[in-house]
This record gives sequence, structure tokens and C-alpha cells, in this order.
Amino acid sequence: MAEENIRSGTITEIADQARDPERVSVFLDGQFAFGVAREIAAREGLFVGRSLSAAEVADLLRADEAARATNAALHFLGYRPRSEREVRDRLRRRGFSDEAIEAAVARLLDWRYLDDAEFARFWVENRTEHQPRGRRRLRAELRAKGVDADLVDQAIDEAGGDEFPAALALARKRVTSLRGLDPLVQRRRLAGFLQRRGYDWDIVRSVLDAVLGENEDAAEVD
Repeated sequence: MAEENIRSGTITEIADQARDPERVSVFLDGQFAFGVAREIAAREGLFVGRSLSAAEVADLLRADEAARATNAALHFLGYRPRSEREVRDRLRRRGFSDEAIEAAVARLLDWRYLDDAEFARFWVENRTEHQPRGRRRLRAELRAKGVDADLVDQAIDEAGGDEFPAALALARKRVTSLRGLDPLVQRRRLAGFLQRRGYDWDIVRSVLDAVLGENEDAAEVD
């Protein structure tokens, strides 16, 4: 509700909302005034006959928006972990005020539903298992999601491991689509593919030598 429409009055009715059983409609002086979460109405002690000042109504509406923003964020987080920036951006696109977003984020941080360090670890582990990426690509992806550089490096370092096996497996799958091309073209395209996946040149060069060498050996056998 816009600030200019906020008014004071006496509560004459509190009615359940048909579309959402978790919300109620509050009527002041016989007219609909605002909707609010049932939990907030109970917590703030709303009852028929109580008088509300404009400031009290404004406080109720702010609390309700913060609760709606929190619920929207929880729904968003239900699909997979998110970075703090992702949640802020999503809530902003949903039209929530900065004040409501800050309140929602504060709650989520307190409940540990938001934790950029944990999110970075999740992202690195998930990529490693399902869509292997080099350190450079992982770092770029997480920084794009607003994760602090130190947390990104920490997550990547904790994951550790040798990048070569994953890069080699990717290259072996990719090279099947390049057979029949000039060897230099194969090498260039395979190098570009691996670099786009975020692997540094030292890894790329070693993989190229291994995979294209394997192709040469296979050709000699044929």
C-alpha cells in the first residue's frame, strides 16, 4: 500500500482471505484497509475494536512486506543454494523495497539459509561432479554471483584435486566430434574448448598432447 493511502482508524473486521488462508484482511471504520499475514496479526495483537494510528499501520505493512520477502526468498532457495547477491537481485526484481530486502536477508543469514562460504563450496563440488570446470572458470562464475574473492579462493583451494583428469575426460569426449579434421584444426578447436571451460594453458597443453597423441596412436594401428 502506498504511503499516502495509509490511514488510522478502528478495526471493525478481520476477515480470512479466500485466496490465501495464511493472510487476513483488516477493515478500519467499515472499509478494507490492508492485508497482513495471519501470524503478524496475531503477534501484533490485532482485534476488532482496537484503534490503529497511521504509524502503527505503516509498521504493520513494513513487517508484512518483510515477511513476504522472506517467504519469496525461501521459495527461491528451495530449488538450490544461492548467493546473497542472487537473493537480493531476485527480491529486487520481484518489486520488494530495499528495507524489506534488508530485513529478509538479515533473517536468512541468521537462520543460516544464506552463507556465501557454504554456497561457494556447494558450487565448486557440484561443478566438479556434474560439469567440470577449470579454476579460472569457477572463479569467474562465483564472482559473477557476488561471492567475495577470498571465499571463492578458499572454496576452490579446499576442493583441491588435480585438474588434469577432468580436463582429459572432457577432451576425450570432445575429440570424437573433431575426427577427420586437419590435426592443427583439431588442436586449435580442442584448445579453445578447454580454455572456455576455464583450464589454464599448462593443463590444456598437457591434455592436447595426451589426447591428440592417443589419436595418432589409434591411426597407426588402423
